[in-house]
Amino acid sequence: MRRYFRLLGVQLRMSVASAMAYRADFLVEGAMSAAWMAVALLPLFVLYGERDTVAGWDAPSALVVLAYFMGVRAVIEGVVNPSLVELVDRIRTGAFDYVLLKPVDAQLLVSGSRYEPWKVLDLLGAVGVAVYAFVLRGHGPEPGHLLVGLALFATGVAAMYALWILCAAASFWVVRLDNLTYLLSAIFDTARWPVQVFRGAWRIVFTFVIPVAVMTTYPAMALLGALDAGTALASAGGAVALLVLSRLVWRAAIRSYTSASS
Repeated sequence: MRRYFRLLGVQLRMSVASAMAYRADFLVEGAMSAAWMAVALLPLFVLYGERDTVAGWDAPSALVVLAYFMGVRAVIEGVVNPSLVELVDRIRTGAFDYVLLKPVDAQLLVSGSRYEPWKVLDLLGAVGVAVYAFVLRGHGPEPGHLLVGLALFATGVAAMYALWILCAAASFWVVRLDNLTYLLSAIFDTARWPVQVFRGAWRIVFTFVIPVAVMTTYPAMALLGALDAGTALASAGGAVALLVLSRLVWRAAIRSYTSASS
């Protein structure tokens, strides 16, 4: 395990060194992060400008959901997405052969092959939105709720990672996956809203099929002290099950891989 951590550390240092070669990007990315955060906040402020609650959620509580959405998105776009986009190119060109030749797990190697260090600004923005939400509430989260909220944030990231791995595995059979990744990103945008906003079949889809509730709503409820232990355990179990499924699909995809260079 220490070997894998050292490998991930080396890949992170390489990405940071590459990013620091263009330090002006820090200012550009900072401005873009602030602009994106403003755009993300605008619909919520417009919605709550006319009403006090929506589906049982007041504005400060909905801000916590949005903070989780921003945090998960920052991790995915900063760590997972760049690596998996590069994976698709490697499969198309046959360079994935060199990944398989290395004496490490291929999934772990491609999952952390590239990073976008500037996305830490988006993550800090998410923390700032959460802090602002609790300032509006007049009190901070209890320590126990904070721990559970952080743990469920990790499960949310894991669930989103598993979905991206499923998309990446599909690229072994269908090389062009632009439409699928755009669709997944568009669906994930619904995670900025509490899942209780959706009714009927849509709530079922966003809870059990594409579990955006596990990524943002349930972690936010845990941080707010409104999530029962059974739902928290079910959320963690669902994320683990999705990870196992993605691993099985990945292994099946590896077995079916035929080099583009052969």
